Amino acid sequence: MLGSFGDAFRLPDLKRRILFTLGVLFVFRLGAHIPTPGVDTAAMAQLFGGNNSGVLDFLNLFSGGALQRFSIFSLGVAPYINSSIVMQLLVVIFPYLEKLQKDNTEGRKKIVQWTRYGSVLFAVVQGVGMTAWLGSRGIFLGGFFSALLVVTTLTAGSIAVMWMGEELSDHGIGNGISLLIFAGIVARVPEAVMQSWTMVRVSQLSLLVLLLGLVLMVVVVAGCIMLQEGQRRLPVQYAKRVVGNKVYGGQSTFIPLRVNQSGVIPIIFAQSLLVFPSVLAGFFGDGSVGRFVRALFEPNSLFYIICYVALIIFFAYFYTAVVFNPTDIANNMKKYGGFILGIRPGQPTADYITKVMERITLGGAVFLAIVALVPNFMSSIMGINSFYFGGTAVLIVVGVALDTVHQIEAQLLMRHYDGILRKSGGKSGSLLRM
Repeated sequence: MLGSFGDAFRLPDLKRRILFTLGVLFVFRLGAHIPTPGVDTAAMAQLFGGNNSGVLDFLNLFSGGALQRFSIFSLGVAPYINSSIVMQLLVVIFPYLEKLQKDNTEGRKKIVQWTRYGSVLFAVVQGVGMTAWLGSRGIFLGGFFSALLVVTTLTAGSIAVMWMGEELSDHGIGNGISLLIFAGIVARVPEAVMQSWTMVRVSQLSLLVLLLGLVLMVVVVAGCIMLQEGQRRLPVQYAKRVVGNKVYGGQSTFIPLRVNQSGVIPIIFAQSLLVFPSVLAGFFGDGSVGRFVRALFEPNSLFYIICYVALIIFFAYFYTAVVFNPTDIANNMKKYGGFILGIRPGQPTADYITKVMERITLGGAVFLAIVALVPNFMSSIMGINSFYFGGTAVLIVVGVALDTVHQIEAQLLMRHYDGILRKSGGKSGSLLRM
């Protein structure tokens, strides 16, 4: 991995992409420290770390600590993710939207534009709900115009984060939204380590418990890597074809079916949906309805855990169906004379690939849910509150890191072949001139 990064900085185009990515991440982290006007940030910080801060901790996780400071980026990428979920569901439901997505570039641009409009709408709703909730807590005491300023600031910050994510995807390395979440999580690691060490020094946390937590983290990281890299290989045989005096084909290859085809998307989508009801509960303040909704969606409640697991499995299947098309694979294999042993080409091959993919997706989704939940249970049992190493954070960090490294290696490989082609082209040209 270090060798790949070293090689990347030797290529001007790839080096520019990496430096652009680092620059955008720096701006994102800088904005996470700019407070929103009209809010008592000290009182806001006191809400975290208490017994009723579960939902806040998860929101703070996705905003990279910006919510705890109530900065201009407090909403983070949550509105954009919520809008993306709704739009992808609508694409599946309405044939017109599905046609737009598959039709041409202009159709996909419309889908992206509507997703942006939805992000603004979600940002306004979440900003109003959060402001109302802060008012019920006595943290925000301003009037209507002050509240309007806070909502406008939060909405503008969310739009800026969405724009940075899209720019990262277009001109940087890796998936922009995932990288922003990754940067927010990694930025909190030094603070968590210092807090844990302080707790050990003042005897609030046993050294043995901390060591057990570190061992558990290593196990979770290893499980995440196995999950991200695991694949089922379907053997494919290509028939021999005689064209003139030459024989083509006859070789064997395989189709790599990833166990976790959707990556960290199910975790991010499930988490974003589950925190949204708690934000909406801010409209009801500390009334009976607001307390009931927040208690229902507390991260350690049974209802929350059941919904969390169900949504992870659902989005694993849903996103796999969006990005993976067995029919196209089967048609391409048939076009070039490829077939799976014992399976007829065409639609039977597509059905077989779909059946295999459904089985491994179920296993990957269940394992994904287990990895996401086991550290949370262990954290509750061992009482580690300050050093939060939930499976959600570890899965996102490992998944995004592996995906980014793979993209850098793919860019290096592409440029390596481009260099070979240019050299061979130059030699061919010189031979022709001779």
